[in-house]
Amino acid sequence: MNLTIENILLIGSLLLFISIIAGKTSYKFGVPTLVLFLAIGMLAGEDGIGGITFNDPQIAQLVGVVALNFILFSGGLDTDWKAVKPIWKEGLVLATLGVLLTAVSLGMFVYFITDFTIFESLLLGSIVSSTDAAAVFSILRSKNLALRANLRPTLELESGSNDPMAYVLTIAFLGLVVHQDQSWTSIIPLFFQQMIIGTIAGFGFGRLSKIIINRIKLDFEGLYPVLVIALMFITFSVTDAVGGNGFLAIYIAAVYLGNKYLIHKKTILKMFDGLAWLMQIVLFLTLGLLVLPTQILPVIGIGLVISLFLILVSRPLSVFISLIPFKMKMRRRFYISWVGLRGAVPIVFATYPLLAGIEKANMIFNIVFFIALTSILIQGTSLSMVAKWLNVSIPSADKILTPSEKFLEEHPKTEMREIGIGNTNKAVGKMIVDIEFPKSAIIAMIKRDNKYLTPNGSTVINSDDVLIVLSESKKGMKKVYKALGIKEYAV
Repeated sequence: MNLTIENILLIGSLLLFISIIAGKTSYKFGVPTLVLFLAIGMLAGEDGIGGITFNDPQIAQLVGVVALNFILFSGGLDTDWKAVKPIWKEGLVLATLGVLLTAVSLGMFVYFITDFTIFESLLLGSIVSSTDAAAVFSILRSKNLALRANLRPTLELESGSNDPMAYVLTIAFLGLVVHQDQSWTSIIPLFFQQMIIGTIAGFGFGRLSKIIINRIKLDFEGLYPVLVIALMFITFSVTDAVGGNGFLAIYIAAVYLGNKYLIHKKTILKMFDGLAWLMQIVLFLTLGLLVLPTQILPVIGIGLVISLFLILVSRPLSVFISLIPFKMKMRRRFYISWVGLRGAVPIVFATYPLLAGIEKANMIFNIVFFIALTSILIQGTSLSMVAKWLNVSIPSADKILTPSEKFLEEHPKTEMREIGIGNTNKAVGKMIVDIEFPKSAIIAMIKRDNKYLTPNGSTVINSDDVLIVLSESKKGMKKVYKALGIKEYAV
């Protein structure tokens, strides 16, 4: 069956519906939803019962890039900087040196056991060198897995920020395969260019996006998530156009925004959480349609050998070497090694050799697909079990929530104060979002001219207003007084 304008919506919506229903029950059998999405795509494809013909890697790559924008941005919004700050160095080293060591060690192994050239081998190693944000975010969160000693923020920071390194290595070694007269040293300036520009652009667009979101006045609350989507794509495309890494830029911008005060933040977080899941389903369905199971079968043997080497040797080796400078218990290093999930990102990167038309592009794509599938099946299904074995999990009651979960969770408030705002108060004339209220407190109501108003982030504080403030604790209420510039606080 060929996809046409007439049937694409029907087929697409049916596949989406089936994926959601299948995903709802998949964990009862211990199967990650991502595998289900891939399997449904393969069953609907040319070699499956659906018979849908889809062999356009360029469209698959476009879908992949768009989906990764949403997945990385949503993950960035959920990244709590306070949790990440103590381990940002570990995460940065894993996202750079760890990826490089994985690519090189796996590439050398592939070179010795196959007839690939050295650059083709390193290209394959580079494509699968990064942990997959979509897989890590969805599996850790859907399993409701709570981990000890900053393990979860370390894993999420690594998976959210290591794609740029893998992308740079993939593009660099692909260039060396296509243009064999180039020197491998050409990788170095490309890496620094991508990383430096991407980092600067991420912080710059994050700050600019915050100003735009909080200053612009839209008539409908539902338009604010749409505005954020536009800003997200602008960040990615402009960064990419000036030679930076767009994936790194949108992740940094999202982390910045997720830890700042935004108008209608609750609506934005809810919308992006749903969009991230939608994009994961669409991405895995698309990649499932693109792959042909009949072409996977011939590479199962070599693919399994490479996949096991990646899981048992290459990934642990890169993690242990990268974390040498840091104090960390051995069992935590082992668990970080095990959560080296490969998923959609390597498969998307594997479309680049297809579009470049190199000789072994199809074989590379099929091997990468098999590696991603086995990684999700072997590692993804055993995360909870391995966490218990290594004693790195904590009871779910003690689970540390992400910023969006904290923001959306209904906490009982134990402190309430009516706070009068005088003419000289520094909050007068400012919007609530600009006051930078502590996250542990909210302005529930404002009494103004004997009327009660329900405020939002864009509400401007007037003199003689009476703020009805709720806080989780007395400590939080002290922070409220400090934010309002009121020195005296009666305990």
